[in-house]
Parts: sequence; C-alpha cells; structure tokens
Amino acid sequence: LREPSFKYSCWDFLFTCVGLPLFLVDIVLDILAAVSFYQEQAYVCLGILLLFLVGSSLLTQAYSWLWYSYDDFNMRTKVEEWPSLRQLKLLHVFQLGIYFRHAGVLEKSIESFYTKLPDPEGVVVFLNQDLSMLRVIETFSESAPQLTLMLTIFLQKVQDISVFQSQRSIAFTVTTYHRSLRSFLPDKEKQKITSSVAYFIWNLLLISSRLTALALFASVLPCFIFTHFICSWLILFFFAWRSKTDFMESPGGKWLYRTTVGLIWYFDWFNVAEGNTRNKTMLYHGYILTDISILCGVWCWKMSTDPPEFVIQPLDALITAVCVVAVYILGLLFKVIYYKCFHPNVDRDKLKGAGTEEQPEDGVTYRMLAMTLTPPAQCNKRMRKLAANFYS
Repeated sequence: LREPSFKYSCWDFLFTCVGLPLFLVDIVLDILAAVSFYQEQAYVCLGILLLFLVGSSLLTQAYSWLWYSYDDFNMRTKVEEWPSLRQLKLLHVFQLGIYFRHAGVLEKSIESFYTKLPDPEGVVVFLNQDLSMLRVIETFSESAPQLTLMLTIFLQKVQDISVFQSQRSIAFTVTTYHRSLRSFLPDKEKQKITSSVAYFIWNLLLISSRLTALALFASVLPCFIFTHFICSWLILFFFAWRSKTDFMESPGGKWLYRTTVGLIWYFDWFNVAEGNTRNKTMLYHGYILTDISILCGVWCWKMSTDPPEFVIQPLDALITAVCVVAVYILGLLFKVIYYKCFHPNVDRDKLKGAGTEEQPEDGVTYRMLAMTLTPPAQCNKRMRKLAANFYS
C-alpha cells in the first residue's frame, strides 16, 4: 500500500525545463507569422491563423480551469498559491492560466532536481502529467492545423520558420506526453530513452504524412478542406462519444473532451477508453490511410486536369502522392515495432496509483490503515486513466 518515492531523472528535468521556453518561443513565432500575413495582405490566411490561435487558447484554458476545480483548487506550488481564486479565474479568462502551470512545474522541477531528494508525494510528476496533456490539446488544436496551413502556402515562401517550429512543437509534445505516462509504470527505471525515441519516430511519420496529404488537398481545393474537416470530425466525434470516455468528471467536461478527441483523431490516434483497443486502432488507421489515399488521388487528378499556378509534371505528382501514402505505411510499421519491442503490457491494477482510486468499504478498516501506513503519493487520476488505456 505504500507508494515508492518518485525519482526525477536528468531526462525528466531536461524535458520540463525546455518546455516553458519553447512554449514562449512558439508564441513569438505565431505573432511573427500573423504580422507577416498582415504585411502581405493575406487576410484570409491571417483570419484562419487567428482562429487556430484563439480557439486553441480558449480550449486549453477551459481544461486548465476544469482540472483545478476537479482538484478542489488544491495548489501544490508557491507560484500557483500566489493568486486568489478570483484572480485565478481572471487569469484563465485573460488566457494566462496556463503560464502559472508552466511556472509551477518549473519551480518544483528545479527544487527536486537540485536538492537530489526523492519526491515522496510525486508533486512534480502530478503537475507534469496535467501539463503534458494540455500540450497535446494545444498541439492538435493549434500547431497541427497551423502546420497544414503553412504547408499549403509553402510554395509562396511565407514564414518557413513557422513550419519548422510547428514540426518541432508536435514532435516534442508527443514525446513529452509519452514520458509522462511512463511515471505510472512500476518499473519505470527499466524503460530506456529508446522507447520514447521509437514512439517519437512513428508518431512523426504518421502525423507528417497526414498533414502533407491535407496540405496537398487544400492547395488545389482550399474551400473543400473545411468541408472535409467537418465531415471527418463528425464521424470521429461520434466514435469518441460511443467509446464512453471517463477522462473528465463533469457532464460538460465529458462533452468537451469528446469534442477534443475528435479533433486529435483528425490528425493522429489517441487512446481514450479501455476495451479492445487493437481493433479500434486498426479500424482508425484503415480509415485514415484510405482518407490519405483519396486526398492524394484528388490532388493528382487536379494537378493533371486543372493545375494551379505552380505547375508540376503528372509523373512527379504521382510519385509525390505515392510517397505520402508510403510514409504513413512506414509509420505503421514503426508503430508495430514499438509495440513488439518497447511497449510494456501492464495490468491496470499494477500501475502506480491503483490504491488511491478506491478505498475499502469498511470505514473502520480504512481509518486503521491510515493511522499505521504512510499516505500514498498523490495520484493524478485523470492521467492514470490514460495510462491504463495505453499500457494495459
């Protein structure tokens, strides 16, 4: 019943410290991209970019506030304790709440790393888990759509730096999320950095292929890309609803999460519920692979029948389309390799935090245990559910 102390490795400290500066750099580059669009009078692209930025910010702030309320506003860092409840609400209204989460994680990470002492309550791990999920939401609601937009207008040489920044953001986010889930493994120390590298590679291949296919389609039929997104999102939202997710606690939060899952699934697979995930994963990747093939096929057809201003030879267009589909298939092969060689299959009851979700029915027995045993480490029940879906 006693949870082991959490050890904070150099790799964990590095990922945490790099997170906040990269988050701020991402904001600066977003501003530069918006200014560039305005100076070039590309007002449609500017409007779409602002829609991505504002929508993503509202979404992440909503999750941040809901999670604070689910935890009864139990602050775990000095930075988060500084504002009052009213001030914290105003910070989220003005889209600044996420910065206090970043600063709080950085504070505890530096304290844990330099004191060289284990974290018996797992505060750093708890905070990192929430932050990693918020980064995933921000990435697939802003960075992935923004990268699709930049790839679509790449031939016009507009803000190439933003393209590379978005690629960095997506790659870093999925790797950070994977490492945060590792904290629930009973033998975390045995999980080498190679497992995160393998996870990073197959996600990068799948996401790159998906985004490239969307950008190719949008370059020849820009208006229909929104129709494609709405239709695809409705299908994915329906399956997210049927999956009976239990990540959020409030009814409104559950619907918000299902909406977000539909958005994430539009770009990449994400485990959201327990059950036969192998069949669900195969069904999802079959659907996305078919969709990518159709998008690339439409692009090839338009390039041969009604080419836009940038002319490309039909054979080159065909080779490009085949390469995009091949990259997705290669990503699936790397994903199989990851699950065969690096992915630990763990019973959900053996994950860390299993004893904190349920208490004995006998209240007297529970009180006696509480008097004789050391309290368990703090368990992030939200992220433990995702870890159970991912590892078990």
